[in-house]
Amino acid sequence: MNGVRPQLGELLFWLVEDVSVESVEVADAVVRVEAQTMASGAACPGCGCWSGRVHGSYLRFPRDLPTAGKLVVVSLRVRRFVCAEESCPRRTFVEQVPGLTRRFGRRTERLRSTLVSVGLALAGRAGARVSDAFGVQVSRNTLLRLITSLPDPPTVTPRVVGVDEYAQRKGRIYGTVLVDVETRRPVDLLPDREADTLAAWLSERPGIEIICRDRAIFYADGAARGAPQALQVADRWHLWHNLGEAAEKCVYRHRACLRPAPAPLEEPQPAPESPASSPWPTGHRFAERTRAKHATLHALLAAGHSKRSIARQLGMGLNTVLRFSRATEPEQLFTGQWQSRPTKLDTFKPYLDERWQEGCTNAWKLWEEIKAQGYPDGYGNVRAYVSRNLRGKPQPVGPRPPSARAVTRWILTHPEALAESDRIQLKNVLANCRELDALAGHVRSFAHMLTQLQGHELPAWIEAATTADLPSLQRFARHLERDLDAVIAGLSQPWNSGVVEGHVNRIKMLKRQMFGRAGFELLRKRVLLYS
Repeated sequence: MNGVRPQLGELLFWLVEDVSVESVEVADAVVRVEAQTMASGAACPGCGCWSGRVHGSYLRFPRDLPTAGKLVVVSLRVRRFVCAEESCPRRTFVEQVPGLTRRFGRRTERLRSTLVSVGLALAGRAGARVSDAFGVQVSRNTLLRLITSLPDPPTVTPRVVGVDEYAQRKGRIYGTVLVDVETRRPVDLLPDREADTLAAWLSERPGIEIICRDRAIFYADGAARGAPQALQVADRWHLWHNLGEAAEKCVYRHRACLRPAPAPLEEPQPAPESPASSPWPTGHRFAERTRAKHATLHALLAAGHSKRSIARQLGMGLNTVLRFSRATEPEQLFTGQWQSRPTKLDTFKPYLDERWQEGCTNAWKLWEEIKAQGYPDGYGNVRAYVSRNLRGKPQPVGPRPPSARAVTRWILTHPEALAESDRIQLKNVLANCRELDALAGHVRSFAHMLTQLQGHELPAWIEAATTADLPSLQRFARHLERDLDAVIAGLSQPWNSGVVEGHVNRIKMLKRQMFGRAGFELLRKRVLLYS
């Protein structure tokens, strides 16, 4: 074993120069290594002057990475040198071993770099659990301090930069991520998404030639002021996504065309009204209780009881007994609160009946639709009306019509990629509605421009879309005119913001690892330094 221990020392410190391993002691759970420095001198960290005059020495005990599951304890003897420069404020200084120690460090450099890698990958709590698994007990706060103490990566000026927003706190606080599109690496994180902040960042990097962004106004303004020499390129995915939203609104507006007109149904002959027919549904507890009281009261009257006696027996008021005695049928008593009173739902009932005939049988969806039209009450009244009045009404016979979202998906999909059944249904829908047929033509022509990078055709497409009888498509086309140069560049240049969207998703993952409590500086370090 004695011959193996020096070899173990050389194995532990083979990358470290000017260090001599004196002894290695292997116990049950600990490996103790005694070493000392062998350099002839050291440079003063204050003035850089080389000194070989030794003032004294002492022991340092930096922690090292575990070996074979055993804790490694290093006893390193280092020397203190006297600075030879008289003007230097440091009279003495301690030598540092490159790759092994640093000033005030209580860990070896390889242990420190390992903990930094764990912290960058997993942050505080999870990183502490993983470190404990391989034999290094460290707190989550220590890992976070190691991350925040790291220097920023070298500053580079990308030629093609991608810009997008990310949520520090969704709906409240947003920041900006900037990515080098060519190297696919994040360049910087900004604490907000203001135009002034982006303009200041771009003005410090005049070498930027192309800026990939979405069509947000603050990014367009910041890019124009901060880098007027750069070409702004609107992202194609956002253009296609916005077109899809406009197309879905157009399809929903013409949802009546998604089902062929149903054949007229024969009106059922009204049944002759029987004496027992009632304007109130059979089985209603108030109606049944009234019928029972009416029958009991008239039975007592036929038996010869007086009205006052009946009132005492039944616990009813005399006026109520008189009103019941005058009614020959219990249905004559169904007045007052049982009569049909006007409600806030009356103005929306024709729309509900029409949507029911179109095939929409979801009471919640019907309530959401009329609420958007101004209905002030809650969902319960709509549910009651659907249950009592619409459940028994016949619906059109035939298959259920496709939803507006499904038809939009068919229109946005390449015809060759559609299934045969979807292609047939889309053909039938477009044959029934000329507006939707025109919408499909506009969408396919835009898709041709987008995939073939023929942005020069965009002005003609906008002119055709604004003259179509499709309000949502017209609004989309008019919005393109506000950022026309960037949109034409986006439909002509090969650059896009796809890599930026990937980093936005990665930022979401990093935030979830830190339970949403990461400050901006810590989040920035993890985004820029973790590969």
